[in-house]
Amino acid sequence: MGGSIGEGSQPLYGKMIPFGDPAWYRGHNSPYYRETHHAWRAKIRAFCEAEIMPYCKEWDDEKKLPDDLLRKCFEAQILPASCGGKWPTEYVGPGPAEFDAFHELIMIDELSRCGSGGVMWGIMGGLAIGLPPVLLFASKYLKDKVAADCLRGDKRICLCITEPTAGSDVASLKCTAVKSACGTHYVVNGEKKWITNGLMCDFFTVAVRTGGPGHQGISMVLIERDMPGVKCRQMDCTGVWASGTTYITFDNVRVPKENIIGMENAGFMYIMYNFNYERWGIVAQACKLARVCLEEAFKYANKRRTFGKKLVEHGMIKWKLAEMARQVESTHAHLEFITHQLNTIPREEHFTHLDLIMDISLLKVQATKTFEFCAREAAQIFGGASYVRGGQGEKVERL
Repeated sequence: MGGSIGEGSQPLYGKMIPFGDPAWYRGHNSPYYRETHHAWRAKIRAFCEAEIMPYCKEWDDEKKLPDDLLRKCFEAQILPASCGGKWPTEYVGPGPAEFDAFHELIMIDELSRCGSGGVMWGIMGGLAIGLPPVLLFASKYLKDKVAADCLRGDKRICLCITEPTAGSDVASLKCTAVKSACGTHYVVNGEKKWITNGLMCDFFTVAVRTGGPGHQGISMVLIERDMPGVKCRQMDCTGVWASGTTYITFDNVRVPKENIIGMENAGFMYIMYNFNYERWGIVAQACKLARVCLEEAFKYANKRRTFGKKLVEHGMIKWKLAEMARQVESTHAHLEFITHQLNTIPREEHFTHLDLIMDISLLKVQATKTFEFCAREAAQIFGGASYVRGGQGEKVERL
């Protein structure tokens, strides 16, 4: 991990809107954050406020991000910070001093202030879950082929697991990869659905069936966009438009045997390992988006007047805000605890540490339920303003 933790006292940071930022921003003592985290926080916030937050509605409406945004995100060190684990120095050079999981948590927290899941996922959704299997399990040939370009924002990668008939039931996926008689390549056939960033990706980290039924017959391969037989179409979803949710068809795609990730028929283990960090990232996003709902509702309740007084002076509105704050603060405290475990438990033990797996899984439930609750309560506080795309309730409507 590097460095010592336990500074304790934290400087005030942000606008001091009650519960609008995590407790350590508000001066509460914390054993987790050091000077390197303070500097990183200021850097990411400045970038997001200048380059992302003013344009979220525009990008959501256009259902895409500008071509140069990912390169800017690389220069701000957001992309290399989004892949879990250690900083990828080999491919992007040095990162923040003593980089650890709390740097990544801060990055997600600050980026999520934009209040757009589509923009967030458009920037890092595919990379954060599609590249780690390559970095962790692929050959040096594949790493060198993919990692630097994707981390620098010059190319894009996504994870392809979900199918029309297999979502959370990963062991039942049907997409096949049959090895040729000459043994030089696999022929991939099948469909993938709900693939984040798929529409704009150059590389696809794909779960395929190379063996018999169940989890023991699953492998992972890297498929390239220019391989004949790869077809992508954008799915017309309710929201998260800028993330490019995609339906992908693989029709007799010839994939060189060198593009297999790790060992044949070991893919299920790689997927489950990856899911730990995917869940943690979703927890961090959901917790912050819940806090965004709380912050926006608090600001609005202090401005809007009904029956001769501010909304916030009504007892029921006070209760709603307090209940939102209770859930957000407790969820974030648990998130910091889990992040500390990721820092201090050796990475090679994460997949076999059943308590850690269960804790992250349960926290994902907690965080998403908190987000659902806060989105609903914020909409109640905003009233009709939360139903309009744009204006004071823009973030709440999006969320």
